[in-house]
Amino acid sequence: MIQLRDLTLARGARSLLEHVDLQVHAGWRVGVAGANGSGKSSLFELLRGELPPERGSCELPSHWRVASVEQDTPALSRPAVEYVLDGDVRLREVERALASAHAAHDGAQIGSLHAELEALDGYAARSRAATLMAGLGFDTGDLDRPVAEFSGGWRMRLNLARALVSRADLTLLDEPTNHLDLDAVVWLERWLAAYPGTLLVVSHDRDFLDGCTTHTVHLSGRRLTLYHGNYSSFEIQRAAQLAAQQATFVRQQREIARLTRFVERFKAKASKARQAQSRVKALARMERVAAAHVEAPFDFEFPEPERAPDPMLTLEAVAAGYGAGTVLREVRLQLRTGSNIGLLGPNGAGKSTLIRLLAGELAPQSGHRVAGHGLQIGYFAQHQLEQLDPEGSPLSHLTRIDPRSREQELRDYLGGFDFGAETAEAPVARFSGGERARLVLALLVRQRPNLLLLDEPTNHLDLEMRHALTRALAGFPGSMVLVSHDRSLLRSICDRFLLVADGRVSPFDGDLEDYLEWLTNRRAGAQACAAPGDAAVSKAARVAAREAASAERQARLAHRRPLIKESAELETRLARLTAERDEVERALADPALYQPGETVGIGELARRQARLAAAIATAEERWLAVQLELEDAGDG
Repeated sequence: MIQLRDLTLARGARSLLEHVDLQVHAGWRVGVAGANGSGKSSLFELLRGELPPERGSCELPSHWRVASVEQDTPALSRPAVEYVLDGDVRLREVERALASAHAAHDGAQIGSLHAELEALDGYAARSRAATLMAGLGFDTGDLDRPVAEFSGGWRMRLNLARALVSRADLTLLDEPTNHLDLDAVVWLERWLAAYPGTLLVVSHDRDFLDGCTTHTVHLSGRRLTLYHGNYSSFEIQRAAQLAAQQATFVRQQREIARLTRFVERFKAKASKARQAQSRVKALARMERVAAAHVEAPFDFEFPEPERAPDPMLTLEAVAAGYGAGTVLREVRLQLRTGSNIGLLGPNGAGKSTLIRLLAGELAPQSGHRVAGHGLQIGYFAQHQLEQLDPEGSPLSHLTRIDPRSREQELRDYLGGFDFGAETAEAPVARFSGGERARLVLALLVRQRPNLLLLDEPTNHLDLEMRHALTRALAGFPGSMVLVSHDRSLLRSICDRFLLVADGRVSPFDGDLEDYLEWLTNRRAGAQACAAPGDAAVSKAARVAAREAASAERQARLAHRRPLIKESAELETRLARLTAERDEVERALADPALYQPGETVGIGELARRQARLAAAIATAEERWLAVQLELEDAGDG
């Protein structure tokens, strides 16, 4: 069990946690939530013994092995699979001891060590490591490639595999999905859901957290709060707490206003002086409740493009690749105005290649790319983060693309992306990956594109920024092509999907759940083909099974589509009604409303509040009914 007792944690002069108590029991899988800078990474440093507490204690069982993902990977000539297996420290210790025993011809020690190696399942260690690597997207040919040959993102995957193979009692994962695609994220989620040890994971992917965590710890206001349940359960519980806090705050503000009016009205009258004084004391004794708020500093939207051609972009029998290698063949695609397309496909199938082809960064090897007149592309990819001027500031970057706007207007615009007065003038070289991603998005939005091409836009972004981006993309008036491992974003934004697989680009007639089923079946088929005796399996039976599965999926999808549409419409209606209700409640909480002569306004607001509450209750009831129907229809 992890035990924090009266713990205070600081980094330099900045206090992160104060007088914190927390218990995490063995076997819990805990999602760690909180705003950027709240102390999540510092908490992990504390648990690794790298950052001592200012006061109090942090206790872990002395025998626990702790694993986390290393951030740096040297350019080693060591084969990738051996580098991953180095994470299993005990296995390597036994192997070295066995080699020494063989050199010393110590038969008794050799026998003992072979028994321990058997207990560790050491003879299958390479197979175990290969399975982990395959789940994270590595091909069989990658196993013996030197570590030095892999890019930075793939080295991070090697470090993740190294942590997973370690047999740790406690695993600490800080943003493990940042360098993964959707297929690897789903595999990791399922692997962690079956992990028998204790897990603490920081992630900004709510679907991922929902799939692999049993508890949530929230860092806010230098406190830690433990919630039972996954991230969605935490959001519901916290929303209820905030609503209760806000209701208490509103009631208290009304009481304060009433007492204050009495004191101001009667403090000069001798007959009422004693009562006025008692109310002054009541105000002084009152423990003030803070207004509830959710930290969401981001507020932006995509402006209306000046014009949009239709069709926007056409690919005619295009082949694309790199050098002499061809990744995609015979691509025929027409992007029409108002379409929001998600790209699905296995790792390495060519999704990013297709995005680069659409963006004009990659020339076709054959065929034609035809852009409509007036096409204005907004392209986001991870490599653009490194192309920012390290000495330039957000303000200077923005001024370069919009030199005619006033400086204050540009500063106000950057504020919507949480670049305050000081940060707006700070050099990019100091920025984190999340801050660089926000800046690239800010620059992209400012250029008023009519076609967005987004390749993993949520990497490095926290949950609040992801939510703001999702809202902005939902209201984007142009067209969009999106690659993302964030399932929540894909579900919210995309109205259709394209499947990129086996060198082809084709329409995918299904939703995200259908794709995950397709992916599972594809993996199972690949494993079956690799297994002995596969030739004995009837080809006709496989074809029939695929056709039956496809027919079942189409029937289920036909039933689900109107429900999905109604669910989205209800969510939009609920958001509007809730915002209107909040506006009414803010008006009711205004002390000025309770001045003499304002009773008519109070009554009208109260009636409006009641109508809105009834409408919200009706919409919520129907939304729940739709969700139940969707569950009955099957998630795939």
